Amino acid sequence: MAQHEPDEAESRPAAPDLHEPEQPRAGRGDTTQPRQATPPGAGAAGSDGGTKNAVPAGETATAGGAQRPEGTESNRFGTPGRPLRRNSFLVGFTGALGVLLAYAVYLGVRNAAGILVLVVIALFLAVGLHPVVVRLRSWGFPRGLAVAAVVLIVVALLAAGVLALVPPIVTQSGQFIEQLPSYLESLRRNETVNDLVEQFDLMRRAQEAASADVVGRALGGVLGGAQLVFGTVFRVLTVLVLTIYFLVYFDRLRNLAYALVPRSRRQRVQLIGDEILTKVGAYMVGALAIAVLAGASTFVFALVVGLPYPFALAVVVAVTDLIPQIGATLGAVIVSLVGFATDPSVGIACVVFFVIYQQIENYLIYPKIMRRSVQVNEVAALVAALLGVSLVGVIGALIAIPTVAAIQLILREVILPRQDAR
Repeated sequence: MAQHEPDEAESRPAAPDLHEPEQPRAGRGDTTQPRQATPPGAGAAGSDGGTKNAVPAGETATAGGAQRPEGTESNRFGTPGRPLRRNSFLVGFTGALGVLLAYAVYLGVRNAAGILVLVVIALFLAVGLHPVVVRLRSWGFPRGLAVAAVVLIVVALLAAGVLALVPPIVTQSGQFIEQLPSYLESLRRNETVNDLVEQFDLMRRAQEAASADVVGRALGGVLGGAQLVFGTVFRVLTVLVLTIYFLVYFDRLRNLAYALVPRSRRQRVQLIGDEILTKVGAYMVGALAIAVLAGASTFVFALVVGLPYPFALAVVVAVTDLIPQIGATLGAVIVSLVGFATDPSVGIACVVFFVIYQQIENYLIYPKIMRRSVQVNEVAALVAALLGVSLVGVIGALIAIPTVAAIQLILREVILPRQDAR
């Protein structure tokens, strides 16, 4: 009858669509029969009339029941397994790998400590010289020309310092070598010295000291001195080249560092970072200006009182004045000792000059020049200088104050407000 024809059509299996792409199999050897065509979103009818393993439209099922988009290859690299369970062995193995990685990083940092120190020094010099580059650019100089001008000034100052210190050392060493035979002859003619030589058998000990081993150690010391000189020249050139690169690419490096910060905090980090760079740069420029002024004053005073090697003494005072807290006193002691060696009255004049000059510098020059920089606590500055000297020598003392200034600004703007808000 006509009313039973639809039931007969539904009881017959649907004819396969010749244009339908072949369903990929779950794996080799899979004998699963093709699934009957069903409407999108409908599942295969089970014996209980429900749905089983419903597959959304546009996706096909894999052997494990997982869904994947159509058009992708099935199990190309195998069926993914279940995630690894956390057990004591896996946790211990992961911890051991972390320890090994930390130790490898420590070894790398220790082996590259010398180069890292040079990089940090060059970075601090670039931060200190960048305000000068900005000022030259505000006057209309191109960036390349401004960096070249700053670098030429730095190189000129270094060359002037070397020319001021090397000639006195060479001259004094040459005079000592020339006068050495006369010194030995006067000692040989002295009866007291001859008695001491015979009493302590100094001639035999001198001959034993002139053995091959001693000569070899002396030659090794000479070679070590030459290595020290060439190493120092290499380090100075490395710092100079790195400083040039940092100055040229300063803006790019700064923007890259800010880009690593999440966008939600980038603006505040950028404001604080720019403030740190401005304050630290102002401090370093101010310290350099004060050191140059101290050296120039010492040079004029040395010419007036007749001290030997006035330019060399001025360079010594300028370099030591860069060391915070104790540098000015150290330079004054060196110049005063040279003055007392020349004449007692000159030595007294040196002491009086440096006492008066340090009072003027501390209460007039320093506050005027450093008004734009970060005000660093005196105790923190002294402790930082001592730690810097113990870690990386004199260079550590030079960069100690800028580091403390940056840390102090971060504490004041970030840490302390966060603690007050709790």
